[in-house]
Amino acid sequence: MRHGFTLLLAIVIMVLIGTLMSLMLSFTTTTSKQTEDIYLKEQAELIARSATEYALLKISGNNWSNGECINNINDLNRYKNFDVNITIYYFGKGLPSSCNILDNNLYTKESNGTALIDVIVSITDPITSEKINFHKRTIQKP
Repeated sequence: MRHGFTLLLAIVIMVLIGTLMSLMLSFTTTTSKQTEDIYLKEQAELIARSATEYALLKISGNNWSNGECINNINDLNRYKNFDVNITIYYFGKGLPSSCNILDNNLYTKESNGTALIDVIVSITDPITSEKINFHKRTIQKP
């Protein structure tokens, strides 16, 4: 009788240890996935900030006298796993007609030429099963 009870106790302990190990493995996998997603989201935020600064630099270097306007910037292909799209809208009077003008009825002279910059960063690599998109919208005076 005593040997049967010991064998039964050993089986229960083995099942309990197996259950705990599988639970621990499941938590480890979930934590690893969440860490990867958080890292990619932070990368997307940093790329969006960098793309906003790049758009401001490109707007500042634009030659407005020839009637050209920068509405979209899609040449940021230096980020391997991310797709970066920048759309620029303008507020102001006297801007070229090729500009994406949101409003030309401004009350202050200082607001003329203000830009609304939309930056959308999305991941293109199948590194993650989740679709990660980050959208940043800022109003800047170049």
